[in-house]
Amino acid sequence: MKTLIQKIHLEEHQSFACRTYRTPDFETNWHRHEEFELILITEGYGTAMIGDFIGEYQPGDLYFIAGNLPHWFKKQHHKITGSAVVVHFKQEIFGREFLQLPELKSVYQLLQKNDGIQIHPKLKKEIASFINELQEMKGFQRMNALLQCLQKISTTPHYTMLTQNFASHNNHINPAIEKIIDFSFKRYLTPVTLQQVADVADMSIPTFCRFFKKNIKKTYFDFIQDLRISHACKLLTNSNKPVMEICYESGYNSWAHFSKQFKQVKQLTPSQYRKEFEDKANV
Repeated sequence: MKTLIQKIHLEEHQSFACRTYRTPDFETNWHRHEEFELILITEGYGTAMIGDFIGEYQPGDLYFIAGNLPHWFKKQHHKITGSAVVVHFKQEIFGREFLQLPELKSVYQLLQKNDGIQIHPKLKKEIASFINELQEMKGFQRMNALLQCLQKISTTPHYTMLTQNFASHNNHINPAIEKIIDFSFKRYLTPVTLQQVADVADMSIPTFCRFFKKNIKKTYFDFIQDLRISHACKLLTNSNKPVMEICYESGYNSWAHFSKQFKQVKQLTPSQYRKEFEDKANV
């Protein structure tokens, strides 16, 4: 069995960690830790897996991840450099009595949830500034800056809920899960059968389906769908390719099937998604 738990190192005389993780330290596979996490992507592109969420990440993205919520920032290509400034802190860092103060009600409620969220551009520049400065701060300034970050996140409407109340109680997982995910990232743009992926996991099809659903909280084909739609989103926002061409480049043989699944996942048509992205970029 391979451990899923990551241990966070604290420097002497510090109650929480803030440091830059750069290739090869950035490359941490599907994992979790008891600490809550604020992660600011500074280099690299790829796919973010947070709980049951799958989507593309890029420099400037900012995520808040609850303690014990499994996640993986997988680079688009192994030769790309990945880098992020990451803040790790425990749920009880401020003490229960301090967080019971009425002025801190929103922060207390934020730290009771098992959610993963992405901060919108309107707020992330301000939070990113705090996070970058945190690496150099000492003493009271560090704690004050962290508390300000959490207060702003806990009171803002400018975020997207990526995964909510994701429950993961296993301290260990079968190492097959990483084989399955690695296989899927290499093959998701081509037809994949349950027999193929079950063989990778060295399981029968029924055992594999139960195993995958238990670990990732969704069916395997829903997982493949999310990878394909995430790929389509990347092409829609980073290229001028026609939507029909993007459909076929994202592993679909049918426009109707692609359009239906895209709207099911994003609540927008592909064209609407591209237009919304362009409108936000021009604000």
